[in-house]
Amino acid sequence: RFNVWVYKKSGGRLMKHFPGGYPICVVTMRGRKTGQPREVALIHLPMGEQKLLVASQGGMERHPVWYYNLKANPDIEIMVGGDKRSYLAEQVSPERKRELWPHLLSLYPDFDEYQARTDRDIPVFLCSPV
Repeated sequence: RFNVWVYKKSGGRLMKHFPGGYPICVVTMRGRKTGQPREVALIHLPMGEQKLLVASQGGMERHPVWYYNLKANPDIEIMVGGDKRSYLAEQVSPERKRELWPHLLSLYPDFDEYQARTDRDIPVFLCSPV
């Protein structure tokens, strides 16, 4: 929460990288039960004008909480630096995930290790600008 707060207050100038230098974005979505805004800092995974979100949770056995919120409410906002835009998120098929995987690994190689840690198929979302 602190990372998200600092990132937003600074317009994306501070606390803008995860360890290892990977850039972050802040994703705002609605809670599936409350309908209240929820914010999460994730690795920024651009693909042209689209964005990719990976519900890896470091290879844990369960999906992150934000996965369920996103499935219930796919209208989201993504903030990169000081720029905030609206997107529609859609979980990709297993076939599309295989196509996207090399691109994801080029941005964050640890995704392969995370997938190897778990039996669950780590979900990938393709977010298109609205």
